[in-house]
Amino acid sequence: MYLILVGGGNVGQQLARRLIAKEHEVLILEKEGSQAQRLSNILGEDYVMHGDGCELHTQKAAGFNRADVVVAVTGEDEDNLVICQLAKFIWAVERVVARVNDPSHEAIFREIGIDDTVSATGIIYSLIDQRLEQDEIVPVGALHRGHVEVVEAVLTGRSPIVGKQVRDIQLPQGTYIVYLLRDQVGQTVDGDTVLKNGDMVVALVPTDRADELRTVMCSGT
Repeated sequence: MYLILVGGGNVGQQLARRLIAKEHEVLILEKEGSQAQRLSNILGEDYVMHGDGCELHTQKAAGFNRADVVVAVTGEDEDNLVICQLAKFIWAVERVVARVNDPSHEAIFREIGIDDTVSATGIIYSLIDQRLEQDEIVPVGALHRGHVEVVEAVLTGRSPIVGKQVRDIQLPQGTYIVYLLRDQVGQTVDGDTVLKNGDMVVALVPTDRADELRTVMCSGT
């Protein structure tokens, strides 16, 4: 699999290390010459290219036309947006992933068809918010090009699903509780599983039904 990472900061570097370790073909595009040279010294010159990932001629030279995945992880949302647009609509890259530094920009990315976005700010805020209100579901990942969310929630006695068998819970269509952590021990879930106070549950839910799941799982709704 050929993966192009645009942005050679800490995120791009660490991601490249992992992908290279899995023996994927990887290229980091970095527009700052000194940083590109530093990455070449660390990762090897075959894995790094100096150039502006927002420019078409640079993308052509990098091989966007044959890339399986393009990941835009620069520190500028505007650059990541341009990179993703060109990768998706000019080069027809099958999968495009964008780092979104400002969570309010995620809707813009989705409007142009970029469903795979990652917002570190949003994830951190959700984790903090979970500490404040445990009966809240927290997004921890995405599947199926962003159309399905992986979410978790720690249940308290206020949750309307505590004390119920999973088969008796009216979950939103296409939603599944797939795993729970109870007393630090993980276990699979089936229809006979009775949920308890303190359980940390993991569920798969269509992105457009996440609010419905909050209504089912969380107190005060």
